[in-house]
Amino acid sequence: MLHSVAVLVLDGVAPFELGVLAEVFGTDRTADGLPGYRFDVCSPQGVAVRTSAGFQLVPNADLAPVEEADLVAVPAHHGDTAAPRAVHDALRRAAERGAYLFSVCTGAYLLGEAGLLDGRECTTHWRHVDELQRRHPSARVRCNSLYVQDGRLITSAGTAAGIDACLHLVRQEHGSATATRLARRMVVPPHRDGGQSQYVEAPIAKAPEAPTLEPVLEWLIGRLDQQLTVDELAARAGMAPRTFARRFRAETGTTPHDWLTNQRILLARRLLEETGLTVDEVADRAGFGNAAALRHHFTRRVGATPNAYRVTFRDRVPTG
Repeated sequence: MLHSVAVLVLDGVAPFELGVLAEVFGTDRTADGLPGYRFDVCSPQGVAVRTSAGFQLVPNADLAPVEEADLVAVPAHHGDTAAPRAVHDALRRAAERGAYLFSVCTGAYLLGEAGLLDGRECTTHWRHVDELQRRHPSARVRCNSLYVQDGRLITSAGTAAGIDACLHLVRQEHGSATATRLARRMVVPPHRDGGQSQYVEAPIAKAPEAPTLEPVLEWLIGRLDQQLTVDELAARAGMAPRTFARRFRAETGTTPHDWLTNQRILLARRLLEETGLTVDEVADRAGFGNAAALRHHFTRRVGATPNAYRVTFRDRVPTG
């Protein structure tokens, strides 16, 4: 059972992500019948650290609580924050004795520096997944997850995904009813569907740099609602179909079908966010033909159904 939590902070710690951990595990809600935890904010020698917002934060402990805590958590820090060896050693000892290790956003970098992501599934904010993979090639970085659990290792994406991961751990340790009550107390959903890709900035793209095919791609982006075959596109480019397919992959890195599907998904996202069109109408405008085809491709690539995606961004849909 989870009783004690130690949060490691270094210079450059992000206040909000630290606040997420403090809100879930550091706020005493035992009067409401919710679990209580010993909660320590720790730094090497217990010295003050400067947050990413510029103000200083004074921890209440050195690294001693890390040696005994049931959960050792690392909030987001600047990507170039350097941790002393004592921090890495403390994290490794925590892993060896079976404590939960938990990161929010770029906190995963610190776990990786301690060698705790090698061969493990993990995630971070979508803007940083490539860098995390570059730094730790043997880690199995999942780019579209709000959070990932691999044994006693839990890593989460940015900001609100840290809340999702915290509630997941509470649910696992104390049951669904407790996690739901805590979520209601915090006025957040007890569980969010989908992955990170529904939050990635993805405006309708201009045609990529494709010196041979750019005129065709520009023309195609304006006709996403039309059902066009590869043979028709090849003819417009003045190429044989096989030559067109080879040239397309060479210049865009993907197949004509995959490229076209991605462009249609981008258009569907924009229509779901910015218009009041029905899902059937969005499917027609984006060239999927029917709502079933849209749901299939949208869910596969975005990680949420069109309706769930619209609910997430409903404040952006016109009401009148």
